[in-house]
Amino acid sequence: MTKKMTRQYLVLVLPGFIIFTIGLILPMLMALRYSFTSWDGMSKVKEYVGFQNYIDLFHDRDFLSAWWFTIRFTIGNTIIQNVFALLFAVALDSGIKAQKLYRTAFFVPCLISSLIVGFIWLKMYSNVLPAVNDLLGTHFDFLLFGNKDTVLTGLLIANNWQWIGYWMLIYLAGLQSIPAELYEAARVDGAGSVSRFFNITIPMLAPAITICVVGITTGSLKVYDLLVSSTKGGPGRASTSIIYQTYTTAINTRQYGYGSAMSVTLVIALLLVALIQVKQLKAREVQA
Repeated sequence: MTKKMTRQYLVLVLPGFIIFTIGLILPMLMALRYSFTSWDGMSKVKEYVGFQNYIDLFHDRDFLSAWWFTIRFTIGNTIIQNVFALLFAVALDSGIKAQKLYRTAFFVPCLISSLIVGFIWLKMYSNVLPAVNDLLGTHFDFLLFGNKDTVLTGLLIANNWQWIGYWMLIYLAGLQSIPAELYEAARVDGAGSVSRFFNITIPMLAPAITICVVGITTGSLKVYDLLVSSTKGGPGRASTSIIYQTYTTAINTRQYGYGSAMSVTLVIALLLVALIQVKQLKAREVQA
């Protein structure tokens, strides 16, 4: 019986494993291989250059600039989305009326493609909000995508509008799994709402916090489609992410080997960040 169940398990797992290997593992290994060449993506000749591509990366201002934007975007997203998602979840868990309506309203934007979200906020900043200015007689500068000093703010607004509701539901599920007896005991002991939040809610939400922090961070490091439809990496290079830079280098300028080296640095960064975050956050988790 055990052998039969093992065979059935392998049969069920095999298709997914094959797809995962072909769609992810093999491309990663190929990218690693090409990163040591000067291949242009078209010719049959793949000249081996060793670690020269990686050495050149650290002298490439465009590459370093792309990483700087990506890091700032990631930090902003991770802080804003976690804070507001948690606050909205607490508000919805407090027993307010029309909870289902609010949950739906917050969640719907994440069902929209990031490409569409980029178009939506491009129109908002360039047409809709300036029209509101004209209607109210105000003079606010809503052209956030057109200024290198405000483009990051504009992208953070768009990205958080899309994803806060998704992470809010994860926090809400975590809140609803906390035993009510803990809060009742804390009230009997005289603990206030702030004390209950930091001494019960936050520790008991540690597993949800781990999921949200790691998910938001890794997702932000891979930002690309939002930029394609909104800023196209501009103005100038002010909103060029590392993936956008990798794509333009490998495809547009036909430096496939050099672009592969960029992609390898991103994979390494993703793995390191995820491992460090999971290790640190898991150590603080408290099981309910």
